[in-house]
Formats: sequence, structure tokens, C-alpha cells
Amino acid sequence: MLNNFRESLKPHLEKIGKGFASTGLSPNFWTSIGLGFAFLASIAYGLNLQYPHYAAIAGGVLLLVSGFFDVVDGQVARFTKKTSKRGGFLDSVFDKIAEVSIFLGILVGNFTEPYLVFLAITLSLLVSYSRSRAESLGVKLQGIGIGERAERLLVIALIGMIGLMPYAVVIVIIIAAITFIQRIIVTSKNIQD
Repeated sequence: MLNNFRESLKPHLEKIGKGFASTGLSPNFWTSIGLGFAFLASIAYGLNLQYPHYAAIAGGVLLLVSGFFDVVDGQVARFTKKTSKRGGFLDSVFDKIAEVSIFLGILVGNFTEPYLVFLAITLSLLVSYSRSRAESLGVKLQGIGIGERAERLLVIALIGMIGLMPYAVVIVIIIAAITFIQRIIVTSKNIQD
């Protein structure tokens, strides 16, 4: 859903890409920085039992920073014209590692029932897998669904920061399930047999 707003944000995103590209650092470097912040967010979430309230705020802030660098890497690649299959592959794999680590932190931090965290990560991975599989069959799914990765992580970060992490996880389950179903329907209608 947020991908649909990218066109209106394009001038601002290009400025970000230009600014970070001026450092001379590669898009893969920024991808790694985003993953590093996701790991830090996971650690922060995992400390919830020792530091209730603060863990969710720190985790949310670090998760938002990670998301920012997830935008930076793509913008730097486009600005420097260094988009590549390898970079796209690494970005996608690092995104999944980051997402799994975030949910691991939520699980370790005992924010909600373990089965809810399991459902959230399972459905999140199924959303990503369905897109990957559909696109390998020639069906484009970017922007299809109400709960793409950016939306899911925003829900975790923002709603978690105000102390409602159990609700954030349930919302992720719902929007991921809806998105998964939407992607199955769109793919089924557009597959060329």
C-alpha cells in the first residue's frame, strides 16, 4: 500500500538517494546498515522483561531507522545506476532476516502470546513468498495488498511504541492474512497457463 505513494514522494526520495550516494558508499553497504539497525531493534525488544516500556520505545525507534535505511539503499542504487540482480537479491534476503529477527525480539521480550508471534511471522513470510513466486511466473505484485512489509513493520514500530504491542501483532496477523489472500487471487487471475 505504501508503495503506491512512492510516486508522489519521488522528488524527496531522489534527494535522499543523491545525499547518501555522495558518500561514495555502495547500496549494499546501506542495506547492511538497515539490517544492523533491525538487529538492534530486535535486541531492544528482547529486553522488555528487564526494561518494560523503554524496550518498546527503543525498539520502535530503531526499527524506524532500519526502515529508513531500507529506503536509502534502493534510492542510492537508482541514483548511482548501480541496480543489480545481486543487490536486489541481497536486499530481499536481508529484509526477511530483519523481519524474522524483529519477531524473535518480540517473542523473547514476551510482549504477547508466542502463538500470535508465530502466526505473525508465518503470514508475513507467506506474503513475501507469494510475491516472489508470482513474480517468477511473470505476475507483478508490488503494491498489491494492504499489509506489505513496510506497513507491517510500521504497525509494529508505532503501535508498539505506545504500549500496545499485543494489538500490533494481531493487526499484523490480520493485514498479512488479507494481503496473502489478495495476492493468491490476483496471481490466480493473471497466471498465463
